[in-house]
Amino acid sequence: MRILICPDKFAGTLSAPEVAAAVADGWRDTAPDTEVVQRPLADGGPGFVEVLATALDGHRVPVDTVDPLGRKVAGEVLIRDDDGVPTGYLESAQACGLHLLAPDERDPRAATSYGLGVLMLTAVEAGARRLVIGLGGSAVNDGGAGMLTALGAVPLDSTGVALPYGGAALTAVAALDGAPRLRGVDLVAATDVDNPLLGLHGAANVYGPQKGASREDILLLDSALERFAGVLERDLPTCPAGLAGLPGAGAAGGLGAAILALGGRCESGIGLVTRLIGLDAALDATDLVITGEGSFDQQSLRGKVVAGVAGAARDRGVPCVVVAGRVSTGRREAAAAGVTEAHSLVEHYGGEDRDGVVQAMARPAEGLRAIAARLATQWRL
Repeated sequence: MRILICPDKFAGTLSAPEVAAAVADGWRDTAPDTEVVQRPLADGGPGFVEVLATALDGHRVPVDTVDPLGRKVAGEVLIRDDDGVPTGYLESAQACGLHLLAPDERDPRAATSYGLGVLMLTAVEAGARRLVIGLGGSAVNDGGAGMLTALGAVPLDSTGVALPYGGAALTAVAALDGAPRLRGVDLVAATDVDNPLLGLHGAANVYGPQKGASREDILLLDSALERFAGVLERDLPTCPAGLAGLPGAGAAGGLGAAILALGGRCESGIGLVTRLIGLDAALDATDLVITGEGSFDQQSLRGKVVAGVAGAARDRGVPCVVVAGRVSTGRREAAAAGVTEAHSLVEHYGGEDRDGVVQAMARPAEGLRAIAARLATQWRL
């Protein structure tokens, strides 16, 4: 029997490679003769670089950068040769991630994407001619203004003074000073978010609340991004017309818009990862797929990693099992998406009472190993 283990991260507890390793260990405890293939996944959000670095040749370049509040934080860039093109893989979450802030620190009015610009410059200095930037899980809503500042294009107010960091300051933006120091590199935003920059489906309205924005903040930030988009179209020769309405412009608090304005393009994050790690070939050669994520819920069925894996397994007639921290998706909906069965750490540790949830967060690897051992017994039969 051959099984393929290809989970996303369990946010706040385990990375995707750690999840895959725990499931593989549990399966082998019961069925050591099984051929087990691990292909941890990411969709552009936190863990994007780690997943690629685990699966691909290349070298990891450590980077000292800053978090959304300007504090020092460690990041890295993966540099590898892609068909003769030196390519740098990096992720916005390492510098702009919501997980870098305590709940009471979240404030998209002040949070900056400056640290992402530092990562990009490091990749360029390391010789990259293409940058693939994973977008997702951000704490910012500054439209990439901080990133552009780090690259050398500084937003100014009407008096010629550089703006403070954060999305709120963009209500006063009047111009960009300087040019981005990117040496003509090709830019790719890896994201599965297709939101525009503005409006009801835009960056501030859809993602602002989880970043700490009030209703008043959302209105302010949306207006600020509208003003900034106009400046980008006027002052950046590479910026396409109608920037604010382009699919993906609203990704990661408007970082998608900044990358598009620099002449970049958007690609599916999960599509890019699955192509690079050879997931299709692994799916073609397996008898059972195990995937998962921290919370298997309604959002999981709308273009996230689990939905993509389950759909691909269904198309091949291969059963797909989901393991998750918590499962709240109905069986009928899950089955329609290609999921054969789903198991949760919360249920493993006793259910939705406080102890079950606490244990699921405190002992995820142990729980995954036990669930996988049970699955091995069941599926071997």
